[in-house]
Amino acid sequence: MSEKNSFRLSKLVREFNVKIDRILDFLSSKGITGLNPNSKVSHEIYMQILQEFDSSKAAKISAQLLAKENELKKAEEIIRLEKEEQKRKEEEEKKSNLIKLKLKEVEAKTISIDNDAKEEKGIDKEESKDNNDLIKAKSQKIKGLTQTGQKIDLSKFDKPEVKTEPDAENTKRKRKRIVKKRIDPKQFNKLKKQQSNQVEISPEEAQKRVRETLAKLQGSGKKSSVKNRKEKRDAHKAIQEQEIKEQVDSQKIIKVTEFATANELASLMNLAVTDIITSCMSLGIMISMNQRLDGETIEMLVEDFGYKVEFITDNIQDDIEEEVDDEKDLVARAPIVTIMGHVDHGKTSLMDYIRKSNVIAGESGGITQHIGAYEVTLDDGQKISFLDTPGHAAFTAMRARGAKVTDIVIVVVAADDRVMPQTKEAISHAQAAGVPIIFAINKIDLPNSDAEKIKGELAEINMMVEDWGGKYQSNDISAKDGTGVKELLEKVLLESEMLALKANPNRNAQGTVVEASLDKGKGFLSTILVQKGTLKVGDYVLAGRCSGKVKALLDERGKKKQSAGPSTPVVLLGLDGAPTAGDEFFVMDSEQDAKKIAAKRMQLQRE
Repeated sequence: MSEKNSFRLSKLVREFNVKIDRILDFLSSKGITGLNPNSKVSHEIYMQILQEFDSSKAAKISAQLLAKENELKKAEEIIRLEKEEQKRKEEEEKKSNLIKLKLKEVEAKTISIDNDAKEEKGIDKEESKDNNDLIKAKSQKIKGLTQTGQKIDLSKFDKPEVKTEPDAENTKRKRKRIVKKRIDPKQFNKLKKQQSNQVEISPEEAQKRVRETLAKLQGSGKKSSVKNRKEKRDAHKAIQEQEIKEQVDSQKIIKVTEFATANELASLMNLAVTDIITSCMSLGIMISMNQRLDGETIEMLVEDFGYKVEFITDNIQDDIEEEVDDEKDLVARAPIVTIMGHVDHGKTSLMDYIRKSNVIAGESGGITQHIGAYEVTLDDGQKISFLDTPGHAAFTAMRARGAKVTDIVIVVVAADDRVMPQTKEAISHAQAAGVPIIFAINKIDLPNSDAEKIKGELAEINMMVEDWGGKYQSNDISAKDGTGVKELLEKVLLESEMLALKANPNRNAQGTVVEASLDKGKGFLSTILVQKGTLKVGDYVLAGRCSGKVKALLDERGKKKQSAGPSTPVVLLGLDGAPTAGDEFFVMDSEQDAKKIAAKRMQLQRE
């Protein structure tokens, strides 16, 4: 376990099987405050928590660290002994070289002395070799005794006296001292430098020798050289594979698109989907295996499992030329309004009254199961386009896309209920999109309704309405009998006038896909919202990874239309597939360009 690692508290809850409150209380007692379940702690704090809640595991980790330190010390001792042995061999080799050098000097001095002695005795080898003449002996002829008159001294022939043993030592011939020849310091330094050239052991070679020595120490008994070499090769191969695995694990990066499902994440990380769901539950998020997750949740999940995430998209905008509108070509357009709120707070009932049609009758269980787009014409001729988004928590991603294409958001809150978590979530989506918010407090016709309580709860989350001195517009309505709906629409038009919404109708159309479906008789039906330009029958459309020619345009009631201007929702027939909700669509000049870009996007998505 490396000290550089950090640990998330939510993961430690699963590891020690204790509540997060116990861990936070323990850290508070140690003077560590300001933490939450998603906070990370260092290795030192982790060891304190481990000692507190799992002392046996802490002791085991300490023992493992001690064993590793002992192995490291043993390896360092082996390297030190090898270096000392190498140094001793080098010193012995250095001494032997110096002795050989001295012997050579002695031999040279001896030869010089012998040559000088021969010259003193008159021995001239060169002259004897050069003179080839015969040398004759010269002597006098002896003729008999010759009397000289001198006496012979016999004392010359006396034997010398034998001296005692102690005196014999003094009569020994003294060894002649040999004078050493002076050596030039430059030559000596050069010789010393040549002898001092030694091969340094590289770190890789040192590690290799340590591993081999440890492998020998761990073995038992004497083994044959062949088997020993095989074990060395296997150990080296295992170490290389471990290093490669660690390098790959350190660079784990998964590429996903935003709003990926839990099942997709599990397949990318080679995990069971139950692990993803369990991890989300520990973070306080309840999900299903096919539920789409937002980007922040995906980052937290993959980080807990040791991965890194990289968000990709299959949109290719570089191949599409962006048209810049001239200010003089812009004209006023109708506002695009999104209705949000908690389930069963009356969003669809409000749309039912505005459109004066029974929308609820076609929905399963009274819950909106899709994103519908509708255009409403008021009594004074002004138009408003509505997006009816689902309020159920399972469609968080769809509601997020709905908030990105809108101009104004109406948040519906039931007066007989309270501000629910889904209501707060809808407000967060609207604030993230940067659009104005109008609160519609519904069901004021019920006897137990309390609109002022709802306004107070909104004030608690910093959403102060105008009645309470805030900046957000609100209106009390009853979607059942239509009370206050007209005033609500007037506030929508007032907000749109303040926004000064404009668009250029005389250009190629551009907008967003609201929903798509497959009809057995008609083919692929795509509900789209035109935001710029005018869409006409016969145009070539590119929507996400789908393309095609516009065969027909239908309104929400199924009536055919020849064109659709800015802020107009229509149903498009003619695409070769069903684009994803939230994809942008563009009108292309040629069908070939549309098919080419669609093919690129399809290939990128397959990859």
